[in-house]
Amino acid sequence: MTKLLPLVGLVLAAALGVAQTPRPGLAQQLRASHWQKRVLLIGAPTAGQADFQRQQKLLAAVPGQLQERDLVVLELPYDQLSAADRQYWTRELKQSLTGFSVVLIGKDGGVKRTETQPLPVADLFGTVDKMPMRRQEARRPKK
Repeated sequence: MTKLLPLVGLVLAAALGVAQTPRPGLAQQLRASHWQKRVLLIGAPTAGQADFQRQQKLLAAVPGQLQERDLVVLELPYDQLSAADRQYWTRELKQSLTGFSVVLIGKDGGVKRTETQPLPVADLFGTVDKMPMRRQEARRPKK
């Protein structure tokens, strides 16, 4: 039933004459995050793929730690991507559309880590916590 909700919302919005705001493209989302957020991209052929779901579960257990590290997660089932997003994924990020991938993007916009297996949160946070910008953030007093 939950798979139908977006479709129902789309049909309802169309019937009411409400404009749907398209989701920004991957390149646009990454540009918007530049110097603001770290981004973890999770890609797989479908949202039902086992590694994709495993990565979701690992991250769902640590929302506070993701937030603390200014880390946003973008889930990218390839079968739901636009042609432009597929092209960005393959050409700019150099990732395949045939298997599972995790790509960590730093606040500077650079690729910091890629994996083809679910990334344990300890490994993810270890990578982030070694970044110079993250070390500076950790030294600053909390607001």
